[in-house]
Amino acid sequence: MSEALRQFLAEMTARIAPVETEANLAYWEFTTTGSQEAEARFKELQAALRRIYADRASFEQLKRLTEGKSVDDPVLARQATLLHYAFLGNQMDEATIQELTEREVAIASTFNTFRADLNGRKVTENEIKDILKQSDDLVLRRQAWEASKQIGGQVAGPLVELVKLRNRIARQSGFDDYYHMQLVLQELNEREVFDLFEALDRQVSSVYQAYKARLDSQLARRFGIAVEELRPWHYSDPFFQEAPAVDPEVRQFLTEAFANQNVEELVRRFFRAVGLEVDDVLARSDLYEREGKQQHAYCIHIDRKGDIRVLANVQPNHYWTSTMLHECGHAVYEKHLDTSLPYLLRQPAHILLTEAVAMLMGRLADDADWLTIYAGVPERQANALAERLRWQMVGQVLITARWVPVMSHFERALYRDANQDLNQTWWELEERFQRVPRPDGRRNEPDWAAKIHLGTAPVYYHNYLLGELVASQLQHTVQTSVLAGSAGTGRRYVTDPLIGQYLIERIFRPGAIRHWQEALEFATGERLRPDYFVEQVRM
Repeated sequence: MSEALRQFLAEMTARIAPVETEANLAYWEFTTTGSQEAEARFKELQAALRRIYADRASFEQLKRLTEGKSVDDPVLARQATLLHYAFLGNQMDEATIQELTEREVAIASTFNTFRADLNGRKVTENEIKDILKQSDDLVLRRQAWEASKQIGGQVAGPLVELVKLRNRIARQSGFDDYYHMQLVLQELNEREVFDLFEALDRQVSSVYQAYKARLDSQLARRFGIAVEELRPWHYSDPFFQEAPAVDPEVRQFLTEAFANQNVEELVRRFFRAVGLEVDDVLARSDLYEREGKQQHAYCIHIDRKGDIRVLANVQPNHYWTSTMLHECGHAVYEKHLDTSLPYLLRQPAHILLTEAVAMLMGRLADDADWLTIYAGVPERQANALAERLRWQMVGQVLITARWVPVMSHFERALYRDANQDLNQTWWELEERFQRVPRPDGRRNEPDWAAKIHLGTAPVYYHNYLLGELVASQLQHTVQTSVLAGSAGTGRRYVTDPLIGQYLIERIFRPGAIRHWQEALEFATGERLRPDYFVEQVRM
């Protein structure tokens, strides 16, 4: 039976791998150029890949080979499990494959080519963010924030229809809705995830409230208004998912630290120092903004053979340095997967683990030692601000701990009932978790739809907060075990090749050979333990 399963897996891999590789190449061209030819090619290949997984005869054959049978070889068993989930999530007929692919790609295309209209001028997402970070012109800030939401009006209707279609697909496979199905396919329990988020809320809510009160007081002082007058455009990004640097000295320090920097070189030098070179990744990447290109950032492994690339829209500032550290964190995970692993296991153990590594790296843009060594800021100045910089990082993870529940609760509600008053649901969650008051005059504006993930990366957002929890657990392991708590741990934390060696051996190389909880235990000696995250934000 094991030999028959081995043969079946080999045959399926031979079908999947070339189509997936070509689809990834087409997606890369689609998101870096926005061309109609690339869009059509990606659409065709995405549908072809779905057809493979929709093949009911193959799915039934896999079931016959595995259900009720003991598979002694753990490598075979794990491949069979992951392939089973891939089949289960794609049981649909040809017409549904075509409709799903058309709808998803249409929304992605709208985001790729969208540029906001600000007072009659087309502006990029980077320009919007620059205004929200730097400008003290309150009228301009509101105009920029509202411009960032214009995309919501374009995609809200198509997105609701897409949600209904996804739900129909999930229900045909026996799930309550698409949200529930996707969590099952990610080997997560919906109740456990939301119970964890609620428990975390109880533990960090008071810390966040104190942080937010201090932040709001500083913002009100900066803008010369009462705290009660603060609205979403007074924060530093369109969704309040980034920590504003409101301390004038810290804000000035971070602005000057990254002005005129070569962000590529900063990132390259750091990863080289810790034994995780990214020169080859950066050489294949597309890092700077232009017309028609997606305005966000992502890392993609094209072929599971080492063709790894990053899409970004880099500018010399703190945000893009942190983002490039984050995306290269994904890249080094992919780069150091054991190439002898079967194709189906040559991927991260879970989304949340690759996000954890990326977040661990992204946090370094606020680390005084990292800023001294790589950005070249004066050591005395960095050390004088070290504690305030640490609180800048803590503010960021606290904001993540409140922003992710907004997205997760909203997306779950969206799939439970796409006909509800989604605008009302969105702002109720913003006010509950982020404590950001809804703006006047936007009762019927679909601000929720401006979040790209809802259309292009559905049921993904919970992994960001789970990733932050794991990042804190990894940081604890690195500092107390890998570096053994020795003197100078701070500087070694951003320079020692032992860190890269640890990540390669304990996290990267094993790929998806283990369930994510077992993979985390292999890496840290413990299953998921949120205590380390809570300790960090309470310090």
